[in-house]
Amino acid sequence: MNAIAFFPAAVQSTRNLWRIGQTVLGIIFRHPITGTSIIPILPDGRIVLIRRRDDGLWALPGGMVDWGEDIPNTVRRELMEETGLELVKINRLVGVYSSPDRDPRIHSICVVVEAEVHGTMEVKDTLEVIEIQAFLPNFLPPGQMSHDHTRQLQDYFNGLTTLA
Repeated sequence: MNAIAFFPAAVQSTRNLWRIGQTVLGIIFRHPITGTSIIPILPDGRIVLIRRRDDGLWALPGGMVDWGEDIPNTVRRELMEETGLELVKINRLVGVYSSPDRDPRIHSICVVVEAEVHGTMEVKDTLEVIEIQAFLPNFLPPGQMSHDHTRQLQDYFNGLTTLA
């Protein structure tokens, strides 16, 4: 077996174990976990959404902040992991969402940002994402989105900066 080909899979497996460990620690110590949601805007104005594997719903890309990582680097990493896109610039803070029931898995605090992105869309994290698509703002998929992402997008479109 080629050791170089094995390395990316081993790194991904280790990263997934670390995320599970972080979630468990958050539950044990009863403190919320911090994460991000990203509203990725392509140069043509389309918004990139992912379809989550766990619930099959459309969602904003994003994820948990790793130990020793800040929000801008989490945004950069999660964009690449979930969409294959590169961060150009974080434009604005859309809000901080902390309702205990906003994420059905755990109590998490979500920092939501609008970001300019570029590159080629590609599902890189097949354990979390089953599809990526870019939508014009007036033609987003119908129905409820995963978690509280419908509200996050509504706040974004209304020009709000929300603390909830």
